[in-house]
Parts: sequence; structure tokens; C-alpha cells
Amino acid sequence: MNEQHLNEAASTLWGHFNGATHFDALPAACRPASRAEAYEVQREVARLSGRLVAGWKIAATSVAGQKHIGVDGPIAARLLSERVIAGGLVIPMEGNVMNVAEAEFAFRLKHALPPRAEPYRTDEVMAAVGTLHLAIEVPDSRYHDFASVGALQLIADGACASWLVVSPATQADWRALDLVGHQVRAYRNGELAGEGSGANVLGDPRIAMTWLANELRSIGEGLQEGHIVTTGACVAPMAVAAGDSMEVDFGVLGKVQVGFV
Repeated sequence: MNEQHLNEAASTLWGHFNGATHFDALPAACRPASRAEAYEVQREVARLSGRLVAGWKIAATSVAGQKHIGVDGPIAARLLSERVIAGGLVIPMEGNVMNVAEAEFAFRLKHALPPRAEPYRTDEVMAAVGTLHLAIEVPDSRYHDFASVGALQLIADGACASWLVVSPATQADWRALDLVGHQVRAYRNGELAGEGSGANVLGDPRIAMTWLANELRSIGEGLQEGHIVTTGACVAPMAVAAGDSMEVDFGVLGKVQVGFV
């Protein structure tokens, strides 16, 4: 991918992101041919946005999530600062082609995890985490048929990033809990819409965090102090529409809520 192709791909994607519009696929000449190229396009989209990067999302950490977007493993993307909001607010759904919400565990970094030669271990990654947060991700895609374009075009497009709702840091002693078996229940308009556990997130949200640190390491990127990382759906994606509300109950960890307009 030369500079012209990179710029064309990134400009196309940012134009659709900024305009809340959609298209079929990147032109063949400027489609990324490797994960490295896909992440390079994603980086350029973030630069064109002029926004700060608030952190990262991991998509497709569960079988349900992988089926939803047509991939066979996790992918990652930057989160733009203006799209990370507090619980209790509302999210516009006009033009959203995915129309789902996802319950997720999110971690905030107290220490950076810079790129390095050797892989990160889970204990190192978790030692860099400061706080655990409860999150609801509301994804979207710039592609009309997001499940058919493949992992590389999805990575270039920010792995379906759109909105992330994040609670304050939980006050519970989360490090002492079994996050794998921890039950999570989501309620849409007061009725149970789905339930799951941390086991749906690559088997353990901490394993997902480690995967991200090493995915970024492989492309010369790193996690920065203060970054928020949302680790993927612990409950299968749930349909939502304008007028709905969603509350996710993480038990002793707390709750997070959002509305849709």
C-alpha cells in the first residue's frame, strides 16, 4: 500500500464516519492486504479526525461477536475521545447499521505498555491496570454489509467502533473476583435481554487485555497511561433502537446504563 492508497482509504473511511454514511467496500486498489496495512489505515483515520485517542476496543472476543461481524478472531481499534461517554447519557441511533449494544468489562491503564521485542505476560499487563470499569459498547460500521467485507477492511474502519459508555471505576475488590465466572445481566427497557460472563471474552477479560498488548506490540504500537480498554462482549450483542434504554448489572461490581434516541 503506497501513500496515495493509504490516504485514499483513510479519507474515504473518515468521510463516512464523520458524515454517518455508509458504502459497500474500499476500492480494490486501496484495500489493505495485511493486518499491518489495515492498522496503518486505521491510524491515519484517527489522525484525520483530529481527535485524541482515549483508548482501545477489542472486537470479536466471543464466538457470537465473531459471527456477528464475519471474522474468526479478535481485532482491535482506537477509541476517539469524543465517542467515550459517561453512563446515564443518550446515544443517537440515526444511521446506525448494526443496531446493537454490548456489555463489556473495561480496564484503565495506570502505566504504559510500550511496544517491545518480547511478548507481554498476563501478570505484567494486569500490573499496569489501575481500575476496572463497566461498559456498554454501541458499535457501528461504515460498510453496508459489515459481515462480508472481512477482517482487514474492518480493522481499517476501526473494528466497528462508534460509541462507548463507561462507568466510574468500580469500588469493589475486583482483583479478588473470578472474572471468568462473573455473571453479567443486561436489561432492555426493564426486561432481561441477555446474560453471560467473563468466560465469553477470550475465556477471560485479562487474557483479552494481554492479547491487545501483544497485538499492538506486533505493529509497533503500545498502550498509554490513562487509556481505557474495553475487552469485548461478555453478553451476546443485543438489538436496540431509538427509544430503548439499556442497563447492565455486573453484580457486586455495579451497574451501567444508557439510553438511545
